[in-house]
Amino acid sequence: MDMGKPKIYIDGKEGTTGLQIYERLGARDDIELLLIDEDKRKDVEERKKLLNAADLVFLCLPDGAAREAVSLVSNESTRIIDCSTAHRTVQGWVYGFPELHGQREKIKTAKRVANPGCHATGFISIVRPLVELGLLAPDVPLSCFSLTGYSGGGKKMIAQYEAEDRAAGLSSPGIYSVTQNHKHLPEMRQICGQAEEPVFCPIVDDYYKGMAATVPFHMSQMKGVSGLHDVWRALADYYGTYDGERLVWVCGDPTDEEGGVEPSSKFYANALAGRDVLALTVAGNEERFTITAQFDNLGKGASGAAVQNMNLMLGFQETRGLNL
Repeated sequence: MDMGKPKIYIDGKEGTTGLQIYERLGARDDIELLLIDEDKRKDVEERKKLLNAADLVFLCLPDGAAREAVSLVSNESTRIIDCSTAHRTVQGWVYGFPELHGQREKIKTAKRVANPGCHATGFISIVRPLVELGLLAPDVPLSCFSLTGYSGGGKKMIAQYEAEDRAAGLSSPGIYSVTQNHKHLPEMRQICGQAEEPVFCPIVDDYYKGMAATVPFHMSQMKGVSGLHDVWRALADYYGTYDGERLVWVCGDPTDEEGGVEPSSKFYANALAGRDVLALTVAGNEERFTITAQFDNLGKGASGAAVQNMNLMLGFQETRGLNL
């Protein structure tokens, strides 16, 4: 055992997110993975021992179990990345979206990091820069529709979609959380500094992974811009598309006939499946437009973001182990 390598424990390694994190870390030689015996996965004392032996812990658990796991950590040196919803809007936890201005430095020194939700990642990547730059007032009512592959529902939903005798409705897109109670809504509002939660329409469809989150706007909602090019330019500059971020970028100028969006263009939700990146596209006209975030719900929307945050917290190259 190399005492110089940080010790990592994945609590909930058997779930969809935990397995994806393990896949990204399993071949690395700069960390030591602590593994629990299969027959002790639900043994609280064994988990407690590993939680406190680790330098950094990933919590890939339901919300209640994640809160319990945090309560089991007595070692002040143990740092935690929680992939559940439990702590995303809780004071004292740093929101793990490094590309938001000022957030990367907070993550590097944080003891507690809340990994963003998948749908929330798309919405926040679009709205937070516009609010922060003063282009969009915090009290402007917004809506969002977000398309995801069925892996976002975890093992139970995966089994439903992949069953031979599955329900016929699973062959078509399914709108859910129709009572506006989706668990990502609080972080979407809080991290963007919005006065209200957006009207949110999440949709699950018959493909394994990939996400496309879209927010529609009227140009009259914008401040300090003269048109679509200015919106695109502000977003591209925020993410340093041409000289900055490697994992989040803004696609071509929509007003450029050669590099922009064609009238016949289609945005496919699985376009970046298998990668830990996110691409933003501004499209529309001078009166109405949309901004769409395409990414992998298991990548930049979950496990890829978690590993990115771990790299920052432990001083590794930020993109190490990620699928670019």
